[in-house]
Amino acid sequence: MAKTPVIAVDAMGGDFGPRVIVPAAVDAVKRGLCAVLVGDETQVRAELARCAPAGADLEVVHASQVVGMNEKPSEALRRKKDSSIQVACNLVQAGAADGVVSAGNSGATVACGMFTLGRIKGVQRPGLAGVMPTEKNPIVVIDVGANVDSKPSHLFQFAIMADALAKDVLGVPNPKVGLLSIGEEEGKGNLVVKEAFDFLRRSSLNFIGNVEGRDIFTGEVDVIVCDGFVGNVVLKLSEGMAKSFGNVLKAELRRNLSSKLGAMLSMPALSRFAAIMDYAEYGGAPLLGLNGIVIVCHGASNSKAMTNAIGMASTFVSSKTHKHMTEVLMAHSELAEAGRRVKV
Repeated sequence: MAKTPVIAVDAMGGDFGPRVIVPAAVDAVKRGLCAVLVGDETQVRAELARCAPAGADLEVVHASQVVGMNEKPSEALRRKKDSSIQVACNLVQAGAADGVVSAGNSGATVACGMFTLGRIKGVQRPGLAGVMPTEKNPIVVIDVGANVDSKPSHLFQFAIMADALAKDVLGVPNPKVGLLSIGEEEGKGNLVVKEAFDFLRRSSLNFIGNVEGRDIFTGEVDVIVCDGFVGNVVLKLSEGMAKSFGNVLKAELRRNLSSKLGAMLSMPALSRFAAIMDYAEYGGAPLLGLNGIVIVCHGASNSKAMTNAIGMASTFVSSKTHKHMTEVLMAHSELAEAGRRVKV
């Protein structure tokens, strides 16, 4: 019988720390997942006693330091060797855990994952993969912030890694891969996009060509590839638009009596819509390309989001996504190396 993956959870990260993260880990364990809480043992055990008085089968690994949300990642990691995110990554490196989930300082989480776990052989840059809702099914957008400047070969490898994630974690048999550009026609976009297009076309991926911003939420494509600068703008714009749309809708539904009655009748549909658009449904953004899985969560993540992030990390490990990713990267190593030599 396959062993349940062990996920190291940074209990001190995020805007709310143990108050939100410990209950999330408890809920994950109740669902059959396996989590290890990493952080200040006194605080973590106090929260465990509050939210799980009957006791949860949860191991606590002490970490005496915390990387603040506004700290510079390079300085924090140099000065705080016993931070909760560093200790969590060390557990994976030592084989005591299979993955890491953190809602803490995202820059520090990415840097710690890179330097502690290292990259898969042949991976030039790890990519942060955001899972986003659409009209049909959730899709993967990569990169959403790990690399603001990318080469054609980076985009090519992002596509390979996201393709494996879409297959193993989202359950898409043959993901459609699109390259985000300013037009659907071949030849549209900047030099990096044009070169990446050529390498993707020559790959074994189900590459459908360029896609535009308006195509992101139709659900017609399963993986959208872009550099981290563009991807982060897409991610933040989407979050802001969803929040603003919700606020406008609430205001309109409360405008008068007829609107309130209509809202009552529409409540089941509105609830389903809210669930589809809720970022908590997707947990966090996996950092792909490392020797281990690291899930970077939103700083304001609630317990539901953190529980789902633990579930995503566990699925990534149990489905052997790392192995599948490595195999496809190796199969395309010559093409990726050719992309690395391209000057743009």
